[in-house]
Amino acid sequence: MIELNLARGRGRASTLVEQLVRAFAEAIETQALRAGAVLPSVRQLAQQQDLSTFTVTEAYGRLVSMGLVVARRGSGYRVAARAASPRAAMPAWQPPSLTATWLLSDVYADRSVPIKAGCGTLPNEWINESGLHHALRALARVPAARLADYGHPYGFAPLRERIVEQLDRLGMPAELENVLLTQGATQALDLVVRTLLRPGDAVVVEDPGYCNLLQILKLAGLHVYGVPRTPTGLDVEALERIVESHRPRAIFVNTVLQNPTGASFGMASAFRLVQIAERAGIWIVEDDVSRELAPSGVPLIAAMEGLERAVYVSGFSKTITPGLRCGYVVGQRDVLRELARTKMAVGLTSSETIERIVDKVIVEGRYARHVERVDERLKEAHAIVEARLDELGFEVFHRPRAGLFLWARLPIDAERAAQVATAALADGIWLAPGSYFRPDDAPSAWFRFNVPHSTDDALWHFMQRIA
Repeated sequence: MIELNLARGRGRASTLVEQLVRAFAEAIETQALRAGAVLPSVRQLAQQQDLSTFTVTEAYGRLVSMGLVVARRGSGYRVAARAASPRAAMPAWQPPSLTATWLLSDVYADRSVPIKAGCGTLPNEWINESGLHHALRALARVPAARLADYGHPYGFAPLRERIVEQLDRLGMPAELENVLLTQGATQALDLVVRTLLRPGDAVVVEDPGYCNLLQILKLAGLHVYGVPRTPTGLDVEALERIVESHRPRAIFVNTVLQNPTGASFGMASAFRLVQIAERAGIWIVEDDVSRELAPSGVPLIAAMEGLERAVYVSGFSKTITPGLRCGYVVGQRDVLRELARTKMAVGLTSSETIERIVDKVIVEGRYARHVERVDERLKEAHAIVEARLDELGFEVFHRPRAGLFLWARLPIDAERAAQVATAALADGIWLAPGSYFRPDDAPSAWFRFNVPHSTDDALWHFMQRIA
């Protein structure tokens, strides 16, 4: 077995996954590990190095995608026969075609890209593994008969009660009848669009904004108008002009640690938005999936507005795991009733099994401590990535030191952004250029960086060539 000297704790320059990949790659290149050599099993290496099994699995997966290691059922992981060095192995890897189809669907099935700087989730190694395993063990003790039915159209009641308690702490009084569980926050947005809007309606979105929402709105046949996002909210003057000219039916905002900019609303901007929406009779749809990762004090627009014409959307993908598709939507009782009908019409109930797991993680999985630890690690990663961006002279839109994202402008013409993303993919790096987040798909020199996935040296060596 090769010697692994893993840097842990604050200030480390790369994740444990990246360190494992680098250590095994060097051992294979120097033939300390020869072709055919058997690697320790995932569980064995995790125990030896005091690591999460998710960390080891992710590292082995990257080594397989690089062509250095092969995985065979029943015999574990072995050093590949023709992998003399990482540089020699990389040409054998074929990058996927960078198309909208790949980015919106195939990317979730394609695990071959080693560095996912453009993705939207936490690293697998950051998952609350002990809490998740505890929840799964608890679920295994539930009688099968209780899991056999479709479940309630509104979702698992104990989890909805937990959400009501959380909303009350945030200053948003709500009852059980105000909460509808969904298959992730994205489905919640889709249900809102299907229920409250009709083809041909005008809607307002942030520019830049959440890329999946933009696709939902296009599929619904809506006229979409973008309002520039600022570090503290929206460009209010631009919003006023659009409201006056196009009479939109709804405005979609990502209040806290916005995807993709990482910015959060200030109180003044939130108050002005509520004023404009009330005066014009516009629905406010508040996407708030990252609030648990944000500092306290960021305004909650749905609470300010009182759920009169506000609909609140959130979920657990940013703090538990995106693999458990569990989100929720909060609104007036009459609105929730219609949303539940839409939910049943297009997909029946959400999974009570998943909702039970999420509930157990929150109640018994040391969830609060896990979120605190994620916040700490994100703050450390932000400092590292900000320093890298500053070294290269890239413009940083906002520095939240929290959440998943930084939004930075590269010193290139906007038209070159797609070429840069394609070139990066050939080097095993997934980037997210700004055009993906714009309502009109306009070219942009801005890029979204997923901070915990952007500490790898290989990413910054590539960026240095661009700069």
